[in-house]
Amino acid sequence: MFEDVYLWIKALHVIAVIAWMAGMLYLPRLFVYHSEAEIGSKQSETFKVMERRLLKAIINPAMTVTWLAGLYLAWSGHWFSFGWLHVKLALVLVMSAVHGFFSRWLKDFAADRRPRTQKFYRIINEVPTVLMIFIVIMVIVKPF
Repeated sequence: MFEDVYLWIKALHVIAVIAWMAGMLYLPRLFVYHSEAEIGSKQSETFKVMERRLLKAIINPAMTVTWLAGLYLAWSGHWFSFGWLHVKLALVLVMSAVHGFFSRWLKDFAADRRPRTQKFYRIINEVPTVLMIFIVIMVIVKPF
């Protein structure tokens, strides 16, 4: 029975990670396009709705489920003594911080504040990808 629950939680974790990453890869791309839109334009207002819905309906819940399911898996699998998990958790903490920055920048866009350039958002768009690569390596390869 425990094994079945573990596998269902693991599946839930993977699904949540995919949803979280999809949002984390798409939201900064929306910021790139939003930063080009004229303040007050219909396009700008559309981006505000898209960004808010993406964050509230997909990214936030997916991050929460990722954390809860992941911590359960680590606890029930007795993984906390392994170095690879420590590195993975540190990287997921960084990903969560990036998520927090995205949330803050969304509020800036919602208030028509644009203190950053389009180039900034293009560069920051790569951060979740790099983090994801190292997280997956820790989980699959378990180098230490």
